[in-house]
Order: sequence, then structure tokens, then C-alpha cells
Amino acid sequence: MLSNRWGLLAAGLVLASGARAQDKIPGVTSTEISIGQSAPLSGPASAFGIYSRVYEAYFKMLNDEGGINGRKINFHLLDNGFSPPKALEMSRKLVEDIGVVAEVGTVGTPTNTATQRYLNGKKVPQLLISAGGSKFNDPRQYPWTVPFYPQFETEAAGYAKYVLKTQPNAKIAVLYQNDDYGKDFLKGLKKGLGEANQKMIVAEASYELTDPTVDSQIISLKASGATVFMNFTTPKFAAQAIRKAGELGWAPLQFVCSPSNSLPAVLVPVGLNKAVGLMSAQFFKQPGDPAWDKDQGVIDYMAFMKKYAPGDSPTDSIGISGYINVSLAEYVFKAAGKDLSRDNLVKTATTLKDVTLSMLLPGIVLSNTPTNYSAYHSFRLSRFDGKAWVAVETIRAE
Repeated sequence: MLSNRWGLLAAGLVLASGARAQDKIPGVTSTEISIGQSAPLSGPASAFGIYSRVYEAYFKMLNDEGGINGRKINFHLLDNGFSPPKALEMSRKLVEDIGVVAEVGTVGTPTNTATQRYLNGKKVPQLLISAGGSKFNDPRQYPWTVPFYPQFETEAAGYAKYVLKTQPNAKIAVLYQNDDYGKDFLKGLKKGLGEANQKMIVAEASYELTDPTVDSQIISLKASGATVFMNFTTPKFAAQAIRKAGELGWAPLQFVCSPSNSLPAVLVPVGLNKAVGLMSAQFFKQPGDPAWDKDQGVIDYMAFMKKYAPGDSPTDSIGISGYINVSLAEYVFKAAGKDLSRDNLVKTATTLKDVTLSMLLPGIVLSNTPTNYSAYHSFRLSRFDGKAWVAVETIRAE
């Protein structure tokens, strides 16, 4: 009897020790996982707000279903106004005041740039960020930063490849945001054209996030005589550029970058008739397209939006992007199992092998390695026909 008591006591001590060890991980207890995100819920990029609202709604759904591996998700969503200083302030609050285990899914190149050095210095995972800048795929210098959004350079290089094939005598005009976001797209375009063909770019114009409009830039680009227009902007400015081009009667072959190809946030406000012929990269299924009406992933997504995010449009591509990102976040936290240490979360997120998610287009699988964090390796180039995006061809990264 005495030996049994000692055995039970020893077992209890082991369990208690394991629980205490788990409790030592910041933001993790036996019943809860605390994570955070800062988002442009206000400011010049507030169109991205739906992304984070969907993120928040998804965790509510998971919690209603019992959480992840028996733990509820305590999701802290803070407004950064798309301001780099504010984003850094919010990251400090998440780490030092709230005590999250990781910052997950934060949107934007300037905002993630502002917090990258701080989070890496604190060895806090900057996990699955929604920013396609090449600087975020740098495991040697920033091992705690794990990007999820497809790289902007790869997307723009794909556009260049298509132009070279279909319009070898094109004259290209480029509008880009004057920061790492826009410059990465421009860099990718030039890389895709190759040194010998960069002379095809006949005009470049940039804008600042604080600019009220880009009307003057579009007037200047039209005057260049360009037959192809690369619209490397965020949603507010993408809509302005498309609208102004239409008002001027300028009808080049126009490419709008994937972060700004949302129907509700960009094309509907402009007028769908003015968006006919736009080209863009697609990575996921589009609700509302009859081709996906019977797809189980789309059916599940629509049901989720109806129940958990009824105030937001289920056809907004920004919201769908958030749904895909948070789906992968769920995958990573589940795959990490009992070890929710910051080291293991990064290890799990950077050893993806042919992962599929329900809303990704068929054929798009996610794989990465500890030396190359980029998970996307292809996209579908599509054309807007006035109602929906129609597939043109699949473009793979070189």
C-alpha cells in the first residue's frame, strides 16, 4: 500500500512538473494559447481590416468546437492604423504587456518591417505574416520571421513572363507604392523582364501612403504611350488608378497585384464594367464563381462566413486570404502538438510538406524548409470578365 502511495505521488509530481514546464512558455497554459496580431482596422489600408475580422471569427469558431488540442485560443487583435510606429507599439504591447506566445498573421510590408527586428530580438515568432516582401524570407538574419503571403517579386516576375510571351513589343508603365511593398513588385518585374528587356518600361511613377490620390500619376503614365500598365498598389490606390484610367480613356493591358484584386474592396467601388480585362494572380477559389458552387471547401467557407462573420462579404478576396492564413495557423498549432514552445512553432511552420488547404486552388500546395521559408511556388494568372476572375494559365516560380 505504501509503495502504491509513493508511486501515485511520483506520478503526480511528474504531471505537475510537466504542467509547470508548459506554463513557463509565455502565452501558453494547460487550457489556453494566447496569440496576437496588429491590423489596419483604421487608416489608409483599412480595406485590409476584413482579413483580421475573419481571423478573429475563425478562432471563435475553433473555440466553440473545443479549441486546438484541448486549448482555447485567446486572440488579441490591436489596431495599428497601418502606421509603422504604431505597429511597433502594438507588438510591444502584445509581447510585454499581454504576453502572447507569438504574433500571428499580421498584414502589411511597412508594419511587419517595423516590428521584425524587435520580435526577432525578443525571439518571439512573427508567424505566417501576410506580406510578400523578399526581406521576410531571410532565415539567417531573421529566423523568427515566417512569411506566408506569396512573394511579390515572384508574382511580378510572372506578369513579366506573360507580357514577354504575348506582347513582346509592349511599352510598360508602372505605378508603385514608394516603400518596400511597391519596390519589391517593381524589382520582380525588372527581374522577370531580364536586363535586355527592361527598356520596355517607358514610365514609372510612385506615390506615398499619405497621398490623397494618384490621379496625377495616372495622367503622367498615360502620356507615356504605354500599352501595358502594372498597378502595384494597395486597395485604396488600386481603385483610384483603375477609375482614373477609365476616365481618361486609357485602356492598356492592366495588371493589378493580388493584394488589391478584391471585388468588394476595389472592383465594385470602381464599377465592374471599368475593370473588364484586368489581369491578376489568383491563389484561391472564388466564392460566387459557379465553378466552385459544389466544392466542399467553398461550401464550408460560406457557412462559416454566414455564421461567424455575417457583416463581411464572403466574396472579398482579402477576407478569403485571412481565412486561408488562419487555416494554416490552425494547422501549425495542431501539428506542434504538446510542444508549443516558440522554437517548435517556428520549426513546425518552416517544415511544411505538400500542405493543402480547403480554399487554395487545386494544384497549389505549400512546402518550405528551414533555409527557404517561402511556401508558395505557383499562381494562376486570371482575367476579370466583368463578373468573375477567369483562369488564363498557371505560372510557376523559376
